[in-house]
Amino acid sequence: MTSHEIDYEIFGEEMQYVEIELDPQEAVVAEAGSFMMMDNGIKMETIFGDGGNQDKGVMGKLFSAGKRLLTGESLFMTVFLNEFHGKRRVSFASPYPGKILAIDLTQYGGRFVCQKDAFLCAAKGVTIGIEFSKKMGRGLFGGEGFIMQKLEGDGMAFVHAGGTLARKELAAGEVLKVDTGCIVGFTKDIDYDIEFIGGIKNTLFGGEGLFYATLRGPGTVYIQSLPFSRLAGRIYASAPQGGGNQRGEGSILGGIGNLLDGDNRY
Repeated sequence: MTSHEIDYEIFGEEMQYVEIELDPQEAVVAEAGSFMMMDNGIKMETIFGDGGNQDKGVMGKLFSAGKRLLTGESLFMTVFLNEFHGKRRVSFASPYPGKILAIDLTQYGGRFVCQKDAFLCAAKGVTIGIEFSKKMGRGLFGGEGFIMQKLEGDGMAFVHAGGTLARKELAAGEVLKVDTGCIVGFTKDIDYDIEFIGGIKNTLFGGEGLFYATLRGPGTVYIQSLPFSRLAGRIYASAPQGGGNQRGEGSILGGIGNLLDGDNRY
């Protein structure tokens, strides 16, 4: 194996975290901001690029970092290396309510495609790159699902899904239609494209966007019920506008109440 072999345990229900057990000189690579806690004896090191192969030269590292930049992720990742003479543990937390999915890349032919913000951490040696779209429709209309990440190697990787996680096994030729933001990831043999919903009423009044993803088997697909963009949109829509002390929030008379109180911002 080119990737480090790691043991792990996932804790929690709605707000999960994964605890990874490292043998001496084993390491795990993680996205910035996912670290939760670790035992003494583990060394943290910030690296440039994805950490899949740090011996590929300056240009290789620049290319690796550039691919991450295209996905909106940081140029840097963090490696956690066990320098202790015994087993040590390090934990990484999910960023919002949902489930952590453990992926053994050896069971998926060494490659798994996931949403650009789903990756949490992986064994040192796993490569985190970009799954470029080869079809024009995805590039123009894919939205959240346009730029996907691909995880390659023979180690363990961990991705995060918002809300409830669904697993679908698609037979050869079987098609599943999914909101682009609800895709967590899928195996390498899944054919992925963007399709126009159609219909003037759907377009103007549907409220679900103009396009959805079509996933064609054979392979495995993971779906999340709560994409982060949907959660953020609901929070933003419910947040008080204009700042200050908002009265009557949650009330149909909230704005009128502010007027009656002498608040003339409206």
